[in-house]
Amino acid sequence: MSHLAEPKVLFVCMGNICRSPLAEGIARAHAVRRGIRVFVDSAGTEAYHVGEPPDARARRVARARATPIDGQRARQVQASDFARFDWIFAADQRTLDDLLRRQPGSSEARVQLLLAGLGLRGDEAVPDPYYDDYAAFEYVYELLDEAMPLLLDRIGGKV
Repeated sequence: MSHLAEPKVLFVCMGNICRSPLAEGIARAHAVRRGIRVFVDSAGTEAYHVGEPPDARARRVARARATPIDGQRARQVQASDFARFDWIFAADQRTLDDLLRRQPGSSEARVQLLLAGLGLRGDEAVPDPYYDDYAAFEYVYELLDEAMPLLLDRIGGKV
């Protein structure tokens, strides 16, 4: 991991169709607005939705806020991600525990909870809106949108 290179950030949730695609899209939009170079991606711990686009409600809320995520496709976390990414942010404790179990001992990736790792909202997780209504997706979007400036400050990045 070179700190001179463009930081590489992976956002992870369970299925990679709700929270982590939103985080990826929001982070990318904030980075562009701030003129920060950062590589962002997202993945899921499970293979339930591999190859599928994000949930329609996630796509809708992102489009409504000018951060479209329609082109993303779900993928599962791979062992190589622990070498490829500098930072891996988990949406919740279950995801974090799964990532830490998978992380090779030689990995230098910083694996942590997204909100708590940034000092936001104590140990609150990014709630999974999948079984909820559209308002839950809006709430998740707002949480992630609040987190991204802090995340970009934390990881650095160069113009």
